[in-house]
Amino acid sequence: MQVVFAGPENQPHRADIAKMLVHGAARRRGIAERLMRAAEAAALAAGKTVLVLDAVTGGDAERLYARIGWTRVGVIPDYALFPDGRRCDTTYFYKALGPQP
Repeated sequence: MQVVFAGPENQPHRADIAKMLVHGAARRRGIAERLMRAAEAAALAAGKTVLVLDAVTGGDAERLYARIGWTRVGVIPDYALFPDGRRCDTTYFYKALGPQP
């Protein structure tokens, strides 16, 4: 997993979650949720108050993010590619952290 803290100058309060992967053999053990909670805590400790991420629409990650309190913003059709080259839709999420201004 990557938490990307560097962003545009007008968004110093925001970070992105990127490349959160759990090996298929290790899924359904709470690892992804623990990784996400750790990423949220690290972002908050770094002074970030908003996180954003995207996930394949209809996939396991989309269900996880909704379950752990992320807000679904919308879907972009044909945004990315599966490994076999097929296009897939992407769902965007955000999560507010800590006290908001």
